[in-house]
Amino acid sequence: MTYIVNDACIKCKFMDCVEVCPVDCFYEGENMLVIHPDECIDCGVCEPECPVEAIKPDTEPDLEKWLELNKDYADKWPNITVKGEPPADREKFENEEGKFEKYFSAEPGEGS
Repeated sequence: MTYIVNDACIKCKFMDCVEVCPVDCFYEGENMLVIHPDECIDCGVCEPECPVEAIKPDTEPDLEKWLELNKDYADKWPNITVKGEPPADREKFENEEGKFEKYFSAEPGEGS
């Protein structure tokens, strides 16, 4: 098992999860984070830290797409080990549906 980040993170990117991860397995894209599934130790401490519930165990149904996306972009984006500033306009995107189709960016973030 591993944990994944889904589209609820897009345009919100709170990064509270980064602060608690004991193995630094988060990677930063321009407008979301992902978890490297081969580095995650399945401890689960990140899941309750996400205020928009974007982190889920990969054992939940219908998350195969997100597992592949997390793995793919964790290999492309920079590692993030320190919480950065979330987007200033994040609150207007917190409850929006279909954010992947509307806003996903394959561009890397800044990392840390």
